[in-house]
Amino acid sequence: MIYSNKGTVQALNVLLADYHMYYQKLRNFHWNITGRNFFELHLKFEELYEDAKLKIDEIAERILTLRAKPISNYSSYLTTSSIKEADTKLVDHEMVSAILEDHDAILKQLKLVTEEAEEAGDDGTLDITGTYIGELEKTSWMLNAWNQKN
Repeated sequence: MIYSNKGTVQALNVLLADYHMYYQKLRNFHWNITGRNFFELHLKFEELYEDAKLKIDEIAERILTLRAKPISNYSSYLTTSSIKEADTKLVDHEMVSAILEDHDAILKQLKLVTEEAEEAGDDGTLDITGTYIGELEKTSWMLNAWNQKN
């Protein structure tokens, strides 16, 4: 039986809020991208928000598995997350830079979740965070490569 660890659950709820804010920012960018990179970034933003949507569900279900309640309203996400909303008038490279900043915030929170889960001996949460960290680092590397000035 898995028992709730307060620190892990709190850290997971912040991660959940972060992913919700990130998801909505990606939707914003998907809808509002214009210019020469429209086709490429429109598809990339959709790929990223579809991935975020899956992670949101997995994080919430992990919190439930730990016998706790996931936060579940936008007012809580807005106050809990370190990720902030984005302007709808950004251009392509500004959008990618904003996403990279969000990746840094999410990676920082993932490391906090990992620390809490390690302390609690929570292998299930550690399995999730390890996978997410690797995927997010790779995506960040690729977006950073795209965003470089040549």
